[in-house]
Parts: sequence; C-alpha cells; structure tokens
Amino acid sequence: MKQNTRRVGRLVAGAVVCALALSACGSDTDESADQTSASRMVEHARGTTEVPGDPQRVVVLEPVQLDTSIALGVVPVGAAVLSESTGVPAYLGDKASTVELAGTVAEPNLEKIAALDPDLIIGTQTRHGEMYEQFAAIAPTVFMASQSDPWQDNVRFVADALGRSDDAQALLDNYTDRCDEVSTEHSTEGKTAQLIRPRDEQLTLYGPVSFAGSALECAGFTIPPRDWENSISVDVSYEHATEARADIVLVTSGTPDDPTSVPPVVTDRELFPNMHVVDMSYWITGVGPLGGLTVLDDLDELLTESADAN
Repeated sequence: MKQNTRRVGRLVAGAVVCALALSACGSDTDESADQTSASRMVEHARGTTEVPGDPQRVVVLEPVQLDTSIALGVVPVGAAVLSESTGVPAYLGDKASTVELAGTVAEPNLEKIAALDPDLIIGTQTRHGEMYEQFAAIAPTVFMASQSDPWQDNVRFVADALGRSDDAQALLDNYTDRCDEVSTEHSTEGKTAQLIRPRDEQLTLYGPVSFAGSALECAGFTIPPRDWENSISVDVSYEHATEARADIVLVTSGTPDDPTSVPPVVTDRELFPNMHVVDMSYWITGVGPLGGLTVLDDLDELLTESADAN
C-alpha cells in the first residue's frame, strides 16, 4: 500500500499549528501569563506533585506522552522510545527531530535523563513505578496510571501535566471529526473490521479497547464480537485464523511495502478477500492524537483504493 507521507506531514503540522495557536490565544492577557508562569499541583498515580506552570524541558517515558506533547506544541527535550535502533517514530515528522533519546520505554536511562536537565518528567506507574523516586530526585515527576487505559484519558492527563487541558480537548474533537468524515465517506456503519498483528506463529487480534480498535470503531466499523474481557488483544494460532475474518482485515508489518513481510496465512484471499497490510509504527504504537489522525488518514486511503479497485 502506498504510504501517504505528504498527508501525514500536513496533519502533523496542522495539529501542532492548531495547538500552538490555541496556546497563543490563551496567553493574550497578563493574567494568563501569570498563570502559566506559576507552579501548579498535579494529581497523578503517585500522589500530588508541584510542577512548573509552563514546563520548558520535558522528558517523556511513553509513546502517548511523546505524541501528545508534540501535538500540543511542547517538544520534549528527551524521550524513552520503544526501540533505540528505530528511535522517534517517523510519523511525528520534523517537529520531533530535536528530541534526544533517553533509553527505552522498558529501561529509561537515568543518566541521560539527568543530563538533559528536565523541569518535568512524565512516566507511567505500570511501567516505571519502581523507579519513581529516582526520577523525582532529578525533576518533578508525574505518572499516569497505565498505558492500557483509554488513550484519550492519557492524552488528557499529559495535557494537564503540561498545563494545556483546553488544547487537548480541541485535538480530541478534531480526531472525532476526522472519524466522522471517514465513516460518512465510506459508509462504514454495519461493517466489521479486524486488526491483526502476526508474531511468534500466532495472530494477535486487537479489540475495541485497543488504540487501533478504538480508531476503527470511531470510524464507524464494528470489531467482530468475542470474549474480549476488557483486554486490548487476544492471541489465536494460525490454525484458528478464521476467527480473524471480517469485512475488512488489516495486517500490521514493520515493512508494509514488502509483500513477504506477513505470513501466507493472512494473504490467503479466499480466507481474507479484503485484506490490507498497514504500518505497525502507527497502527500499533502511534498512540496519541497525531498517531490517531495518521491511522485515520491511512484507513481513508486504503478504503478509497479498495473501492477504486472494485
């Protein structure tokens, strides 16, 4: 599938400009300026912490925190990433080019973080809880509860930590509007969609609580019913691949332009007649308002291509 790089660039730039404009409008008065310069108290998973009113040197430890910060016009000085070899996700564009790597999400590098002289650190209790005191010794630190919580809630948390709650709602409203556009354009109501990630001789199916699953449902699709038990995903063996069938099936790959990057079981057109390979870097890990818009633009493009082919 063709990669919609120009459109991705436009949506990232547009969302950031929107956030910056909102921030500028919110700081026109002396009163607002005083509010942004003063410190604030933020409630989080580890208690209540005093943070700068307008943090300038932020370090983030989670993908949704990086995506949201950039969308809000606050470019972190450092970020823990999923893979140091891959680095900052490409879909974030040039705005993320100055972000320094500070270890991985699983193993943040305390020495690198301290060297960045942050005035605020944002992390996640479920991943980094045992390191909280070490982070707090470097800079004011706030933790969201879990990366598995609804991503929109985590966006709101990050925005609150940065003092930009109103801007976050504007970004989320923009995302919802884009969902409605895709749904209307492609008449998705009543159709099913399933995202699959092949790995380790298994197929991971993503449910409605997951980032990508929630995007598909936001765009009007329904995830095929099963006993999700509020889980983000479930695994099925190749032998049970039929459980992944849907009106449209999306299969993730790190190299989506390479047809050999996905196993033959999911390229079987008799089993999956409407299958599309999509980029894992944002369908799985692009959690946040920018990643969400990227997913929706990609979905829009592949649905258009599919309709044209038929």
